[in-house]
Amino acid sequence: MLLSWNSFLTLLLCFVGRHVTFALQDVTSDLFGSQNYGTVAAFGDFNSDKQTDIFVIREESELLIFLADLKAPYFKPKVHLTKEVFPRDIRISSVVPGDYDGDSQMDVLLTTHPKGLGPTETTVCIFWGHNQTLNQSARLDLNQTFKDEPLVMDFNGDMIPDIFGVVGESLVVYYLSARKQRWEKALGSNVNMRVPHSNAFIDLNKDFTADLFLTTESNRFETWINKDGNFSQMQPGKAPDEAKKVGQSAFVDFDGDGSQDHLLPVCLDDACQRSAIYLAKPGGTELKWVPVLTDFKRKDSLWGFVPPPDVGELHSPITLHLGDYNLDGFPDALVILRNTTGSTQQQQAFLLENVPCNNVDCRDAGRMFLVHWEQSDLSTIPGAVVATFFDIYEDGILDMIVLSKVEGKGELIIHALKNNFEVDAYFVKVIVLSGLCSNDCPEKVKPFGVNQPGPYVMYTSVDSNGYLKNASAGQLSQSSHLSLQLPYTVLGLGRSANFLDHLFVGIPRPLGVKDMRKQEWTAIIPNSQLIVIPYPQDDPRSWSAKLYLTPSNIVLLTAIALIGVCVFILVIIGILHWKEKKADDREKRQEAHRFHFDAM
Repeated sequence: MLLSWNSFLTLLLCFVGRHVTFALQDVTSDLFGSQNYGTVAAFGDFNSDKQTDIFVIREESELLIFLADLKAPYFKPKVHLTKEVFPRDIRISSVVPGDYDGDSQMDVLLTTHPKGLGPTETTVCIFWGHNQTLNQSARLDLNQTFKDEPLVMDFNGDMIPDIFGVVGESLVVYYLSARKQRWEKALGSNVNMRVPHSNAFIDLNKDFTADLFLTTESNRFETWINKDGNFSQMQPGKAPDEAKKVGQSAFVDFDGDGSQDHLLPVCLDDACQRSAIYLAKPGGTELKWVPVLTDFKRKDSLWGFVPPPDVGELHSPITLHLGDYNLDGFPDALVILRNTTGSTQQQQAFLLENVPCNNVDCRDAGRMFLVHWEQSDLSTIPGAVVATFFDIYEDGILDMIVLSKVEGKGELIIHALKNNFEVDAYFVKVIVLSGLCSNDCPEKVKPFGVNQPGPYVMYTSVDSNGYLKNASAGQLSQSSHLSLQLPYTVLGLGRSANFLDHLFVGIPRPLGVKDMRKQEWTAIIPNSQLIVIPYPQDDPRSWSAKLYLTPSNIVLLTAIALIGVCVFILVIIGILHWKEKKADDREKRQEAHRFHFDAM
């Protein structure tokens, strides 16, 4: 019986990858050399070379952009905004790269606070990008002060990022087209925003158009669905009643059904000695919260989330940084936990693996998080304060970056950990650009490097067992409080070598547009990076996609197997040829001998 190509790859994969290991390798010196300090604040392809760069804050008053390089150290600080370009009494709290003026070149938005004051006095400035650098002599300062760090989103659907936040008691949105600021009140109502907020710009009803999610006071949530370019409020919800401290809401396709799920980390007491992660499920007039992680006990010690500080201090809130670490199609998480029973208050980063549910509590979710307590590579980094995923080598496998605080040092220390995931799994990596230009960009720039909030990606495929599977992800849905989201989406496909049957990409739509701006591509090759250029934006049929392949280990194994078969066949052919030649020589000798006797 002949095997199909997909069946052959699956059989070979099962043969070579029986055991899954979560091994990490410290590659900090290879990446940063001696420059591994500061606060990693954002990611983005600043110089449009299809390599993701790293934005780092130092001394709370300087910004360095580490550009990816082909020689070690692989990230070098090439662009520098020194403290001289800022007022002396401010501190930088966040960085949001994006194309804010529509010229297809990356600009940099910074949020700042006066020293000694908290996020309730947030100012915003933008440095304009030009020819792969920043114009430090001219910047735009927004003329109003925000109550908290704003959300960068595409409010009017023109694929130019806008700035959404609270000024005074009003929700406002800033438009910066042509480098001129214009603001107006948003949503037609006032909202008492929670500080720190976890607002998001993400598709919540599977229509491939980003909606608006707001976190308000009293731990309540508001969902504003984008209908024909207008945002309409749906039934609000609130956090679980047992939650005493509420962390940052996160959105991800947790159970692999193609729709975005709402994850919420909480503390069940004021000291965060008891912690939990909940998944929101719609149910009646209120959200139904299903626990997907409540067991934080490690041997004889009890761990929990690090409680957020009082309002007014600059500190990362309780945050889940999400990514598909093992490419099985279900996103995992990185969190910072603290030993609540120890006298030293030990604090470190932990990996939460997304696994099938094995208890009654998470039955309605179908899946749960499992803490990897014995991840020795992470445990060697004491004092961790932030941990996030990052594709260091641009190979589709998510590695880790961990920031730690060392006593006696003012700056955070950056640690880079390579993911040596041994089982060869498959993925598709998608980045959606603005589509403001294609091959005719101003000043002949390459439109490959601009971070774009709002696009939505979903795929459908068939796994190795013949079952339909799908998954979805939003691109850059959150931008505040060190959300550290990547400018692309990596969707794991598991250990199935099948082509993707369908890959859908949608972008926000402007006011009055009823039709979805969505395009579909078929038969996408696994282990590929897809750069989608939605140009022109209102004609999805004309959108283009550039495909870049990332060979996996299975390709090498297949090549070795093919070469081995060819060598084996050649050896057999050589042996048969040698035997045939010997037989011919024997026949010739016999024939010559017979002729000799006949002649006599």
